[in-house]
This record gives sequence, C-alpha cells and structure tokens, in this order.
Amino acid sequence: MSSRAHRSARHGRRSRRGLRIPVIAAGVATVAALGAAWAGTQALRSPGSAASSASASASVEAQSRTELAPGTVFVPPADPSSAPATPSASAPAPVPPAEARGSAGASPSPAGSKPGPAAAAPAAKREPAASAPKTTAKAAFAPGYDSAADGQQALDAALRAAAADGKQVLLDFGANWCGNCKAADKVFGQPATNALLNDSYHLVKIDIGSQNSANFSILRKYSSGGGSYKMPVLIVLSPPGTVRTDTHQSGNPALTADGLGSFLRQWS
Repeated sequence: MSSRAHRSARHGRRSRRGLRIPVIAAGVATVAALGAAWAGTQALRSPGSAASSASASASVEAQSRTELAPGTVFVPPADPSSAPATPSASAPAPVPPAEARGSAGASPSPAGSKPGPAAAAPAAKREPAASAPKTTAKAAFAPGYDSAADGQQALDAALRAAAADGKQVLLDFGANWCGNCKAADKVFGQPATNALLNDSYHLVKIDIGSQNSANFSILRKYSSGGGSYKMPVLIVLSPPGTVRTDTHQSGNPALTADGLGSFLRQWS
C-alpha cells in the first residue's frame, strides 16, 4: 500500500509540472503579442502626427499668402539669432616717428665730415587747373527695381550726398511685378515730376519683391510695424537719416502727377 501511494504521489507531481510549462509558455506569448501591438500603435501614430503638423504649417503659410491684396508683400519678422555679428575694428599698425624712420634708413656719416648742401628738387611743372563745369548732368530716371543691387550701399551713398547738399533721401521700396510700382515709375519719369525729384531728393529704389532678407531689414529699420506692406512704400529721410514720413503708416498718395507732385513738394 505504501509503495502504491508513493507512486501515485509522484505521478501527481509530474502531471502538475506538465501543466505548468504550457501555462508559462502561453503567458510569454501573450506578453510578446501585447508588446508588438503597442509598437505598431506608436509607429502608426508618429508619422500621422508629423504629417498633420507639417500640413497645418503649410496651410497657414499658404493662407497668409493668398489673403494678400494685389500690390502687397509679406515681410517676415526679424530673427535676432540670424543678425550678423558686428566685426570688431582691427587696430592699425603703429607708425614709427619720423626721427626713427630717418635714423633707421640713413647711413652713418664719417666723423668730422660736414654735411653738404642738400640738392634742390626740380620744380614741378604746373599744369593749368581744369575749370569745373558750371552745370552737372542729372542721371536719367531708371524705372524698375534692381534685385541684384546692394540696397544698403546705395542708401549709404545717398545719405552721404544728402549731408553734402542738404537734399532729402527718398526710399522707394517695391517690386518689378507690382502694378502700383509701375504706375508710380511712369509718373516719376515725367518731366515735371522728375524735375521735382531731382531738385530736392536723392532717390534710392530698393527691391522687396524677390524676398531679399537684407532689403527687408532696411525696410523694417525705417518703417515700424510688419506683416504685409502695400507697395510702393515711400519713406522720406532727412540728411541725418531721420524718418520724416512713411507711407506704410500714412498711406500712399495718388499715383498721378498731381498726387506724387504734391507729396514731393510737401516733404522737400
């Protein structure tokens, strides 16, 4: 009886051990299946969220451009991180005094010798000075905007000229595809309006239609605000560079001979 009970006990332990292995295997398979399902859910969620954010930003940009009225341009806000660093001025090389330069280059004279008379330099033949012309020819008005021109360089030259002759500086921001800018150019090219322009102003035409970030920086410097600008933007600067009027704030005058003529006379 004892041996038979002992064999039945061992048989029970074997059967319980045999049932435990399939249960463990089924648990491992369930955990693996849950992990694969979670990874697939994350993989499906990430591309969708990235695509939705990209499409949202693209739709905002497209909407901002399509809502612009004809003859306007959108100027992005300034990015402080993209501002170029101001180069530090390098100190000039020290110049030795005249005595040091003379002593360094002169050969020593023998002791007791007297210096001889200096050789007289031949007199330079004087040419008669050319008389300056009494009148200077004025440059013809050039319509349109040069997208390859350096706007800051042209502005600096105009301010130097204004400081010398007391004229005002007229900044004309526009684009070659802008109909209002073409209308203003036709009036500026007319003899009466062009005479007013040449007598009292140094005109600087700056292109903002080709998305030139440097020219946008000039516009933002002299015209506060931002966003969309109705072209042409006409800004009058005094010889020191102070803004006297800005049509982005006041509105453009009528783009006719009377309208632009009155504008030029008012701020001359």
